[in-house]
Amino acid sequence: MQSETQSLEHYWMPFTANRQFKSKPRMLAEAQGMYYKDTNGRPVLDGTAGLWCCNAGHGRKEISQAVSRQIHQMDYAPSFQMGHPLAFELAERLAQISPEGLNKVFFTNSGSESVDSALKIAINYHRARGESTRTRFIGRELGYHGVGFGGISVGGIGGNRKTFSQQLLPGVDHLPHTLDMQGNAFSRGMPKTGAEKADVLEQLVALHGAENIAAVIVEPMSGSAGVILPPEGYLQRLREITKKHGILLIFDEVITGFGRVGDAFASQRWGVTPDMITTAKALNNGAIPMGAVLIDDAIYDASMQGPDGIELFHGYTYSGHPVAAAAAIASLDIYQNEQLFERSRELEGYFEEAVHSLKGLPNIIDIRNIGLVGGIQFSPSEEGVGKRGFGIFEHCFANGTLVRATADIIAISPPLIIDKQQIDQIVNTLGDAIRAVG
Repeated sequence: MQSETQSLEHYWMPFTANRQFKSKPRMLAEAQGMYYKDTNGRPVLDGTAGLWCCNAGHGRKEISQAVSRQIHQMDYAPSFQMGHPLAFELAERLAQISPEGLNKVFFTNSGSESVDSALKIAINYHRARGESTRTRFIGRELGYHGVGFGGISVGGIGGNRKTFSQQLLPGVDHLPHTLDMQGNAFSRGMPKTGAEKADVLEQLVALHGAENIAAVIVEPMSGSAGVILPPEGYLQRLREITKKHGILLIFDEVITGFGRVGDAFASQRWGVTPDMITTAKALNNGAIPMGAVLIDDAIYDASMQGPDGIELFHGYTYSGHPVAAAAAIASLDIYQNEQLFERSRELEGYFEEAVHSLKGLPNIIDIRNIGLVGGIQFSPSEEGVGKRGFGIFEHCFANGTLVRATADIIAISPPLIIDKQQIDQIVNTLGDAIRAVG
């Protein structure tokens, strides 16, 4: 519980309006199953899986016990020129559920680090093959790839880029986003039209030269920008163009990985295998910071052809941390034993009907969904962009349900253990909030 004398002034909170929050704090103190409890002991239904990460729900004893055992046995081991068994075991487990060919794993501590690592691995790969001119990256508008300078550079979130516009990486271009409010509003699942937007990549290749482009990085589904789905055939077209020109394709699955859209990875759900996949969040159910890059064998093999010595001058003190690895292995066991990836697909239809039942409520201009993730977009209020979305978020929290607000978009991404009654509770609370805020 929060002490009445506890100061909130010393913590500079990330991606938060600090002054606004500290004048009216929303504090969580406990978590179990589908629910948080705030500092007053009030239950709050988790409609966001924490921050897209607690896919197996909260308070899983299997994970905490695995963490406890490991931290007692060995709290830390270096990963530079040393190893420990759990990192290799986890890498093997990830290879078993990854798309075919992605059998190598590089461990990080966050999604941001996974993205920066993938970008470096791409450059390292081309250099190892004698194509050192391939240094340019192509991202996409509205893409979110974390907050490292590499991730911000290839990302397409305006606020992130404008704040650090003079420090971004050179040699980066962007594809257009796939959100089409006129043609695809209120789509159920993947939009039917818009795959041709991938063809802009051919224009960028003509502009810059394929021999200068290292990789294209996109989220299969843009989560942080407000649940923006790829049109049917779009990802397949990107894969065709990148293969044609020898460009690596990186899928950022920090949000979509580990069951969110109904398979272990979105690439499997939509039948497109990239050259690398970046992951984090649900990798170990959000228990301990950890991320990973899943890498095609050909990329690794190319880097192993030079003289003996370090093949990639990159890494982190906590890469493959033993305690984080223990949490990840326990999480993978839960996902498999409880068939949570399959559960996401099984509940998709019910979830879709529930979120689309909100259509017609005040100021809703679009609803988007796939798997167990939904986005509800609102027209801005006269008070400014984001005011309506934040008001709905606040109203939901005050009434015992946690949702996520991104400007005037509310995102729902509950733990995969959710049941139909809890889906109804989230949607009903959200509906009440929409009517109340107007």
